[in-house]
Amino acid sequence: MENEGIRILPKTIDNVYKGNRISKYVFLILTVITMARSLIHIFASDGGAQSIATIPLDSYTSAGAATVIMMFSLWGLSQLLMSVVYGVVYLRYQSLISAMYVLLIIEYIMRIVIGTMKPIVTAGTAPGGIGNYILVPLCVIMLLLSLIKSKKYKEEYNG
Repeated sequence: MENEGIRILPKTIDNVYKGNRISKYVFLILTVITMARSLIHIFASDGGAQSIATIPLDSYTSAGAATVIMMFSLWGLSQLLMSVVYGVVYLRYQSLISAMYVLLIIEYIMRIVIGTMKPIVTAGTAPGGIGNYILVPLCVIMLLLSLIKSKKYKEEYNG
């Protein structure tokens, strides 16, 4: 067997996870959270815009509020699709977990950047606003852990 090490984009995409188990389980938790969050955005009557993100929809015209709610629902659809991809990776293609962490890092950094460039008026602090600052370093740490060969992998595959 060729010793290719652990890569963000491995030569062979399979269900063999070589990294630290903690990183794998945190990825599963992030997948479940992404799916739950997406379903709230899709099915909550306000798309989570006012009830969670504290965007005061009362100050918009009914058409403006409906537009914000629709945008939150579409955002939920995007999150749902990503959570399905994450779930497929977790269940079938675990060698891509490191690559998924790169996507998560890019997503959360860009949420911060775009939120700074185009701030939204809210009545309070949205959980996502705080979560972005927590998830960037968490995902960086998990990416690094996913790139370190686990002791279990070394024992099973290298002798």
